[in-house]
Amino acid sequence: MHALVGWLTGLSGPVVYAVIVALVFTEDALFFGFVLPGETAVIVGGVLARRGTVDLLWLTVAVVLAAIAGDSVGYEIGRHLGPPLLRTRPLRRRAKRVDKARDLLRRRGPAAVFVGRFLAFLRSLVPALAGASSMAYRRFLLYNALGGLVWGLGNVAAGYAAGAAFQRVEGVVGNTVALISAVLVVVGLIVWRVRRHRRSQA
Repeated sequence: MHALVGWLTGLSGPVVYAVIVALVFTEDALFFGFVLPGETAVIVGGVLARRGTVDLLWLTVAVVLAAIAGDSVGYEIGRHLGPPLLRTRPLRRRAKRVDKARDLLRRRGPAAVFVGRFLAFLRSLVPALAGASSMAYRRFLLYNALGGLVWGLGNVAAGYAAGAAFQRVEGVVGNTVALISAVLVVVGLIVWRVRRHRRSQA
């Protein structure tokens, strides 16, 4: 997290947009949700928006559109490749998680697309499974857009709030302690959300 903040802070505004959009899109479209830090990058983007490196509104719009587009590409890949996709080595190694994603899709239908948006592994897998199951794209797109909107707004806002806390603490105790405090706030938010979703799936 600290390294990502430092790296993105050193980039120009347009490059920051491009990096965050690329991470969000690739995480969703190419099944790298268990590797790429798309959600973390969005939160860091919110921190940088507070600092004035990027514009809050344009960052939010870019993140939401990247999330929706990434899921749509994942859907099309699943629709065209189907079962061969699930036989790839990375997904065979995560068979239990794949089964959970399938079960979620069976139980909740299109709503699983919305729910899956908030869980890292499902975020990258559910769109492909929806496509492979021949879910109507219009139904998929509705829940995909809703999930992308709520997810994008929530994570950018979380990062922006962490950035505001960073600035307040920085004025009192200095940059190092402020950075540590901001990182702890973001980590706390992520842990809280993960635990909440685990309880909801229990």
